[in-house]
Amino acid sequence: MADFSLPQDSFFLGFDSSTQSLKATVLDSNFNTVAAELVHFDSELPHYKTKDGVYRDPSVYGRIVSPTLLWVEALDIMLDKLFKKIDFGKVAAVSGSGQQHGSVYWKNGSLSILSSLDPKKQLVEQFAEVFSIKESPIWMDSSTTEQCRKIEEAVGGAQELSSLTGSRAYERFTGPQIRRIYETQPEVYNQTERISLVSSFMASLLIGGYASIDETDGAGMNLLDIKQRTWSKKALDATAPSLEEKLGKPAPAYAVAGFIASYFVERYKFSNNCLVIQWSGDNPNSLAGLTLNTPGDLAISLGTSDTVFGITDEPQPRLEGHVFPNPVDTKGFMVMLCYKNGSLTREDIRNQYAEKSWDVFNRFMQQTPPLNDGKLGFYYKEHEILPPLPVGYHRYILKNFTGDTVDDMVEHEVNEFDAPSEVRALVEGQFLSMRAHVERFGMPFPPRRLIATGGASANDCILGSLASIFGCDSASLGAALRAAHGWLCNAKGGFVPFESMYKDKLEKTSLNSKLSVEAGDSTLVSKYAIVMKKRMEIENRLVEKLGRW
Repeated sequence: MADFSLPQDSFFLGFDSSTQSLKATVLDSNFNTVAAELVHFDSELPHYKTKDGVYRDPSVYGRIVSPTLLWVEALDIMLDKLFKKIDFGKVAAVSGSGQQHGSVYWKNGSLSILSSLDPKKQLVEQFAEVFSIKESPIWMDSSTTEQCRKIEEAVGGAQELSSLTGSRAYERFTGPQIRRIYETQPEVYNQTERISLVSSFMASLLIGGYASIDETDGAGMNLLDIKQRTWSKKALDATAPSLEEKLGKPAPAYAVAGFIASYFVERYKFSNNCLVIQWSGDNPNSLAGLTLNTPGDLAISLGTSDTVFGITDEPQPRLEGHVFPNPVDTKGFMVMLCYKNGSLTREDIRNQYAEKSWDVFNRFMQQTPPLNDGKLGFYYKEHEILPPLPVGYHRYILKNFTGDTVDDMVEHEVNEFDAPSEVRALVEGQFLSMRAHVERFGMPFPPRRLIATGGASANDCILGSLASIFGCDSASLGAALRAAHGWLCNAKGGFVPFESMYKDKLEKTSLNSKLSVEAGDSTLVSKYAIVMKKRMEIENRLVEKLGRW
């Protein structure tokens, strides 16, 4: 029987370099958390003068960036904090999450500085002049609409780009960001010897050399052929000249980026044998942290924004949502659907109609019947990604509503529902939209397993609605798990199944803290399918009338 055990008395360190902070989680070989730390950018690095970790450029519409050096100094602070709490010599492997779509531009000659760091100095002292652009475009940036359209046209259309790279062109994706820099600052582009994502940038700091972009995070660039897991020449040519040499060769997510640099061995007493496993994006690492590993697995994160993660062997890229290579499987894919209107929109309806009280909100959910007597709502406090609709609330009552057939249903638009119906219309509307787009994306339905996480997953009334509609049982943690997985793959000389390292430990550790909802009633699930069909007819008309803002 294969031995998939990890070295005893060893630690696995996972970072999460997000928009507003740098987090770290340290696990032992049994996946117990032994340390956790956070560096909050605005409060602990106030000299950068960021707000929520970013700069918003008032002179360029939609331009939102972060100072690259901020991330370097945050790593200095984080390692100093952890050095007081754990023995770095026990860390067998390190990995991390980077906010997806952020990009870093290394100036010509930077590799010589990166590979010869002085352990007597902090990192931030040595990186002041290595970037050709000192501010990194990030996922919040939306200044590249023109570049998105040009890239789509160059490859033969939005669907062609989606089929090739897993997504149509999105303003926040790195390919359009690179094209904008090439078009508006060609001298800067020409002075750049390497382009990193946030994930590969942070890994580069740790190995003292240029780390590869991992295949999963690379799929969030509109540049990677997701089926071949290599850069697409067609997409590269549509973006900027000589781009492939600036990106380097992509690597599997489980691969070793390198040994930790001597700088960290001398300064922080890491072991020379400490491995740095490829960093990936925050969403792929969230999938790893949720322990999704089998086609038919589905996770819904109910947070500030709502995100749906799924596993599939046969993706069907569309003009909505995203397909990435699976970070914990060499052949499979992950599907991701993003909704801006999550908990903040739920809070808005709570404040307007439920006396600003979750208790009242939940009581209204309990007072109203499933299917809401044919009352449907579309609630967009923020411009929505999926579907692409502007701010606005739309309410409809279905006439001739029985829940048994869509043929005789006719919608009648109204200005407002009674308060309890508003609450149920919001919750059911969000989950009906998720179910419809999951099915449209080719995901198995009902899911084999549904995991709910995020702040709203603690609400039993919301979870009950989720179970009824989907009809089934229902990010630094993920990085630490991937550090352990990469160590194990390296020890075995090749890929090993991700779940093999934790399946006997799930019941004993914090990995089992996610909540699975219970199965819904099959008759009710079928009725929801009929209402969902009507909802999608209305949604499609709204998109035709108001879509893409």
